[in-house]
Amino acid sequence: MARKRAIKWNIMIARISILILLLTLLPDLYIYRRYLRWRFDLTLWMRLLWWVPGAAMIACTAAYSMMRNFAPDNLTLFNVYLFMLGLLIVPKVVFTLSSLAGLAVKRLLKLRTNWGNHIGLVLVLGWFYVLFMGTMVGPDQLHVKRVTLEFDSLPKAFDGYRIVQLSDMHLGSMKQEFAQRMVAQVNELHPDAILFTGDLQNMRPQELVRHAPTLVHLHPVDGIFSVLGNHDYADYVKTATAEQKRSMERMTRSFEASLNWDLLLNERRILRRGADSIVIAGTENDGRPPFPCKADYRKALHGISPESFVIMMQHDPSAWRRHILPQCTAQLTLSGHTHGGQLSLFGWRPTSLVNSEDAGLYSEGKRFLFVSTGVGGFLPFRFHMKPEIVEITLKVKK
Repeated sequence: MARKRAIKWNIMIARISILILLLTLLPDLYIYRRYLRWRFDLTLWMRLLWWVPGAAMIACTAAYSMMRNFAPDNLTLFNVYLFMLGLLIVPKVVFTLSSLAGLAVKRLLKLRTNWGNHIGLVLVLGWFYVLFMGTMVGPDQLHVKRVTLEFDSLPKAFDGYRIVQLSDMHLGSMKQEFAQRMVAQVNELHPDAILFTGDLQNMRPQELVRHAPTLVHLHPVDGIFSVLGNHDYADYVKTATAEQKRSMERMTRSFEASLNWDLLLNERRILRRGADSIVIAGTENDGRPPFPCKADYRKALHGISPESFVIMMQHDPSAWRRHILPQCTAQLTLSGHTHGGQLSLFGWRPTSLVNSEDAGLYSEGKRFLFVSTGVGGFLPFRFHMKPEIVEITLKVKK
């Protein structure tokens, strides 16, 4: 099994590398032959200079393709590489596609001007705006999203109960100043409980240690409950053996315990207010391949009455329709995982292509799913998809 997964991983990396190679070479070749080849005022060195950025990107891509892990330990250099892809390669691809489309229209309609060139330049300028705002501004725009949900089945003692949902911190990429601001904003809300819906780390538990002095200052009334996300199983450390991955997972669990977080591994906790109670249940990641699938809903809700009010924590929102709706009676499910694609263009998110429920609130009858777009991300990029702290107020339906 491990060998098959390694082969699949190598095939995927090879495909991505070949794609980047083609997206680097073909636009460079098109633009050079179409617009630079006949420029007699360009010296040989100036012509050679045109190929230098592409050659550098190909060399970096080749170097990263030989890595066996999902990403290097030094994420700063990797992020610079990705930024340079966006700065040097994507604009040329956009312009080339627009120019080729314009060329086809020009020949078909026998126009004198290739309007695709002009449109391409406008699109490139738009992309530069997205790249700048997404990297320099978006990741720091932390905000609080407030949601009020009404339930017939909510016990009266919990009317007005306030939950803060945090998700997808990816602490390996998070700046300490941002983490401190996040904790301060959460504490200002004075929540009854904090529910963390997974992906505390990028790859390894060693990333978490520097943030411990900050996270320990979260103090909700009823405690902090958490579940594991796909990144928390150290599954992206491809060079690690199965035992090493299990060891790293245990370290992640121990870290959460050191913060006094109550990690729910197919478990539940009962919160009481006098004679009334609600159930906080948490399951391990329930993803579609290649993501881990370790959830056990029957175990998590063993002994819980079907009439009980249940809040289910599950990192992957796709599990809501696949397993939670048909197998559980949970009135509210909280998820993360998608980050909302970290990009929204006129309301469209790339994650909506693969997840019908990828950001925000969804309902099925009297049951709800809320998908947080998270506070962090493996890549420090967000455009019109702000990192969010979610405050959910539970109300008894009148």
